[in-house]
Amino acid sequence: MTPQERAEKSAKAMWSTDSASKWLGARIDAVGPGTATLSMQVAEHHLNGHRICHGGYIFTLADSAFAFACNSYNQVTVAQENSITFLAPGQPGERLTATAVESARTGRSGVYDVTVTGEDGRKVALFRGLSRTIKGQNFEETP
Repeated sequence: MTPQERAEKSAKAMWSTDSASKWLGARIDAVGPGTATLSMQVAEHHLNGHRICHGGYIFTLADSAFAFACNSYNQVTVAQENSITFLAPGQPGERLTATAVESARTGRSGVYDVTVTGEDGRKVALFRGLSRTIKGQNFEETP
């Protein structure tokens, strides 16, 4: 199995039980070894009292992209610590895109950077996720 096939199969296995990302309205646009891109359309129920996308939904989108990127090696990997910096508001009706890229991976620990952009390419948020690999696989695979 190629690394790309492994990443795609891991994403498929995770997506099948990922109720949170589905409820958010996210979709997987791309996945590869150590990378993932997810997007969502900002709907009415995502808006806060200022009529912009609630930061919690932006965080969730970024966190989901992080999850698919760090699980792309078919090793169960969870978040150890995450942080986000909001740079611009997500607007009603626009599609937000979260692109996760692996910055470092050593042993059981990883660092992933996620950039959330608006339809016009502006940076909406920067997210950094620290991951920890634990016991298990996303799908059964013999070494």
